[in-house]
This record gives sequence, structure tokens and C-alpha cells, in this order.
Amino acid sequence: MSVKWLSLLLLLQLNCYFSSGSCGKVLVWPVEYSHWINVKTILDELVTRGHEVTVLTSQASVLIDPSKPSAIKFEIFPTLLTKDDFENTIKHMLDNWTYMVKDSFWFQTFNEKKWNQFYSEVLGRPTTLLETVGKADMWLIRTFWDFEFPRPLLPNFEFVGGLHCKPAKPLPKEMEEFVQSSGEDGIVVFTLGSIVTNITEERANVIASALAQIPQKVLWRYHGKKPDTLGPNTRLYKWIPQNDLLGHPKTKAFITHGGTNGIYEAIYHGIPMVGIPLFADQPDNIAHMMAKGAAVRLDFNKMSTTDLLNALKQVINNPSYKQNAMRLSTIQHDQPMKPLDRAVFWIEFVMRHKGAKHLRPAAHDLTWYQYHSLDVTGFLLACVATAVFVITKCCLFCCQKFPKAGKKNKRE
Repeated sequence: MSVKWLSLLLLLQLNCYFSSGSCGKVLVWPVEYSHWINVKTILDELVTRGHEVTVLTSQASVLIDPSKPSAIKFEIFPTLLTKDDFENTIKHMLDNWTYMVKDSFWFQTFNEKKWNQFYSEVLGRPTTLLETVGKADMWLIRTFWDFEFPRPLLPNFEFVGGLHCKPAKPLPKEMEEFVQSSGEDGIVVFTLGSIVTNITEERANVIASALAQIPQKVLWRYHGKKPDTLGPNTRLYKWIPQNDLLGHPKTKAFITHGGTNGIYEAIYHGIPMVGIPLFADQPDNIAHMMAKGAAVRLDFNKMSTTDLLNALKQVINNPSYKQNAMRLSTIQHDQPMKPLDRAVFWIEFVMRHKGAKHLRPAAHDLTWYQYHSLDVTGFLLACVATAVFVITKCCLFCCQKFPKAGKKNKRE
């Protein structure tokens, strides 16, 4: 081996050794869909910095594909479900969730008792889900102050929203030609996410009818039968390069289900939104964008063709929506450190210091009655009760003594 290559190898080893995380080992057990997209972005960056990353995944995983060439190591564990079973379960859940009233009891219920029982069985000792989650030293939150409202936070919370966002790349030739054919009217990008494939024909026709009445060209990510009311200005795609389309200069509006990743790509590129939330955190996400003046919300089950048409006209023709979206984009870009770099820094920080106990609040170690200050409240109530009791006894004693003295004086 030449001196040049030996020098290069030595330089790489020294760089790895003196890097901020000292080339540690990272074990990840991610969940599916949009969360994996964010985690994958972080893991790829950790790998480029010399860390050894291992991902624990099930054989039924939908998005995580261990067969693809990757510097990430995958450990696959068996499950009772197959990949098809898992996808059908998710689809069944979404079918119920999408067409259910969002403030219903079922929507708000989280069976914490079953999770507590599961964690206790796995760990072999009585515990709870909240106790296990509370042991985290650092929390990386996938939002930022362009999305959130001001409020006090704990020191071990770090916002890294938009870490997956990047400048737009050129579109495929056929798609670029269709986009350019829109002229000055521009285009509208429409997608309800990667896991929603359960739109009924009736809803699809309502949507297609509204899209056919706008002058913009529409790129719609859609699975299913072609709607009968589909206009010549709308093209259906099973997949679209969402980030690249949102970053295109001809994009005028984004029709979205309100997923965090999609919203942040719209914020990153300064695109106003028409929100059609379906489940989970999506209604709350769209509510944030409405409060920021960058979106209009519609109800998927109740909206008519006129409702969608008016919402699109409002977002496209009212300049305030574009101005507010650009303001949020400016905030997102104006950071001393990129969100991805910030996420990696805190992961390496925890690795270097073997945790971040100095940032973890002591509230996690308190019992439930200590957390709610019931012990202090009980002590104060006991003090008050004791004082009242003593004062009452003193008053009764005095009342008993003074009347007797008065009677003796009268007799004399």
C-alpha cells in the first residue's frame, strides 16, 4: 500500500477517533412510516460520521428494507404477523379512523393499562409505560418554533423539525413538461400520504370535480379507480417527488392530510396549504398552520366540491397565505445550526457523557402523590386542622371558665 493511501487511512481513523461522538454504537428500534423517514435521515448522518448503527426491525416491517445495500446493520426479529397482515391491520385501522368523528371517545382512548401489563411482563417487574418512557435523557421533537406556540419547556427537549427537508431536485422529464405546461397559473400538489388508499369513489369524484374547475394544473398522488369527474388539468400518480414539487417555482398550493413531514416540506419551501386531516396528529397540525395564517382546513367526510374549490381559490388568490407561508419558511431557514446537525449533536452529546442526567427533571423520580404535591397539601391541611382544633379547644375552655367566675361574683 502506498504512503498516500496509508496517510489517508490514518487520517480517517484519527478523524473517527476525535469526532464529536467518538464513533459510538447506536441501537435503534424505530416505528413505521413517517417516523422511520425522520429516523433514517438521522441514522444516515450518524453513519457518515463514523458511528456504528444497528436497527432492530421485525420481519413484517413495511418501509424498512434490510435487503437494500446500506451501511446500517439490521437485526430482524420474528413476529406472528406477516407483512401483509400488518398492512391489512393498518388499513383496517385507517378505515375506521378516517371516517370516525375526530372527537369521539374511541379516537381519544389510549389503553394504558394493557401497555403497563406488557412492559411489566417483558421487564419481569412491575412497571408502567410512562415510567419506562420517562427514563429518556433527551427528547428530539420533530417540530420547531415556526410550527409551535411559545411555552415553557424542560432542558432535555430539543426541537429538530424539518431535519429531512432539502432543496428541490429536478423533476422527471415527463413531469417537468406537464408542470411547465401550466404557464403562469402554476400547479397544485395533492397527496394524502403514503398509507391512505381507502378513498371512496364518491369522495374521489367530489375532489376531482373541484380540481377540474381551477386554472392550475394538478398533480395528485392517488391509488384506486380513476374518478369519472377527473378534468384534463389533473394527472394521477402512484408516487410523486413531493419535496421536489413543493420546491418548484410554479407550485401555488399544497393539498395535504397534515402529516408532519409534508407540512415541514411546505414550510421549508414557503407553500400555503389546504388541509384535509384524517387521523392522529393531523387535525392538530393543520390547526397550527391555520393559526399561523398559512392554511385552510376542510372536513374530509363533509366537504363538497364547492368547499374544496373555494378553499383552493382562497389560498391561491389571497396573497396573505403565501406571505405567511414565506414568513414561516424564513424562520425555518434562519437557524444557527441545521436541524439535522442539532439532532446529531445531542445524540453524540448523550454518547459522550453516558447520558444527560443533569438535564433530566427530578419529576420523573417522584411518586404520584409527590408529583401532585399531595404530601405537601396533606401536611398543610394537617397543620391548619391542628391549629383550628387547638384554637377551638382554647375557646371552649375559656367559655367554660369565665361563666363560672361570673356566677360567683353575682352570688357575692
